[in-house]
Amino acid sequence: MTVGLTSLGCKVNMYEIEYLKEELKKRGYEIKDFDSKCDIYIINTCTVTSTADTKSGKVIRRAIRENPNALIVVMGCFIEANKDGLIDGIDIAVGNRDKKKIPDLIEKYIKTKKKIIDLYSDAPENFEDMSLSKFPGRTRAFIKIEDGCDNFCTYCIIPYVRGKVSSKPFYSVLREAEELANNGYKEIVLTGIHTGAYGRDLGEEETFADLLKALCKIDKLDRIRISSIDPVELTDDVLDVIKNNKKIVNHLHIPLQAGTDEVLKLMKRKYDLKFYEDKIKEIRAIRKDIAITTDLIVGFPGETDELFEKSIEEVKKINFAKIHVFPYSERKGTKSMDLPGHIPGNIKKERAKRMLLVSKKLEINYFRKFVGKTLEVLIENVDDGVSYGHTGNYLHVKINKELNHNEMYNVKITSIDYPYVIGDVCE
Repeated sequence: MTVGLTSLGCKVNMYEIEYLKEELKKRGYEIKDFDSKCDIYIINTCTVTSTADTKSGKVIRRAIRENPNALIVVMGCFIEANKDGLIDGIDIAVGNRDKKKIPDLIEKYIKTKKKIIDLYSDAPENFEDMSLSKFPGRTRAFIKIEDGCDNFCTYCIIPYVRGKVSSKPFYSVLREAEELANNGYKEIVLTGIHTGAYGRDLGEEETFADLLKALCKIDKLDRIRISSIDPVELTDDVLDVIKNNKKIVNHLHIPLQAGTDEVLKLMKRKYDLKFYEDKIKEIRAIRKDIAITTDLIVGFPGETDELFEKSIEEVKKINFAKIHVFPYSERKGTKSMDLPGHIPGNIKKERAKRMLLVSKKLEINYFRKFVGKTLEVLIENVDDGVSYGHTGNYLHVKINKELNHNEMYNVKITSIDYPYVIGDVCE
């Protein structure tokens, strides 16, 4: 039987889908492109914004239309958040528990032809351990090391649908990283819902800093990238590992979410601007020219025009390498829904557009620092004689020469052609 799988949203969802692909292949299923006609469709959904909800619904309905006789399997956050309003046509529904059981559930459905709705009244508390040996089509392999979040920021639905922080067993992470490295992956990306909270549920000897130290000892692994980490998780121990281990790339994605203390307080973030700014100074003191990227929500309830202008000045002051900008999205069940001062949609869109222009200028300014310098580039794809890859500090490099896929090259950056930098291989 043929299976088409797709993932919406975060890297965690992508990892889970890759795990299911690997497991289904072992059972003899043929994996096909999701957009082709398949016997089975599996969709890992997202609910982080209203746009994600809409997209999840569209993808589910499209699969049902593509082959009305297909087995439709849907899992993830959108399902968890909409238990009481499942879309007609779904045959197997799994929220954020028991995703590993999906191959078994598929075989059960094929035998019985009875719908399976495996949803629970509470979110999972224990880590559902999955493992990958390969990450087809990618030179950077992801490892899901953590799930869940305990922060309960006022705008965020994710703690309600993903549950509490739960961590992958320490030695399971190391075994998976070693296997991926042995299979030729030079870079791994540590990912989770709240990645920096890794180990909080494991004990004092299995912290995030301990994990980073152990991963740095894997010989065949060249690069370790942290997908995202909150500023409060950048402890002295973590910064010490970053300072002393060059395998950890020169890039950190540290969500700010708001550029004023007033809005940070409304969001119930765990820091203020001074804490954030001081943490950035600490990082730049130990890693010169590190790329620091961030997430920022614009149009949060109570964000006046004046506060938005202050936010623009703040991100310029911090001097990010890139900003991922999100207009505030109303999420049913979150505390921010009850706040006064909700911003009209047209104003949120305009603010997002302005902030993205600021981000582009900051990106180009960051690119300029490296023109004339030589950096190591991991080649990720080659197209029509042109090679593309990323540096450790996440510059997207374009090289007008055919190079070997998944190989590292020393490349001199010669110019900027946004969103790329142009480089020549050092002979």
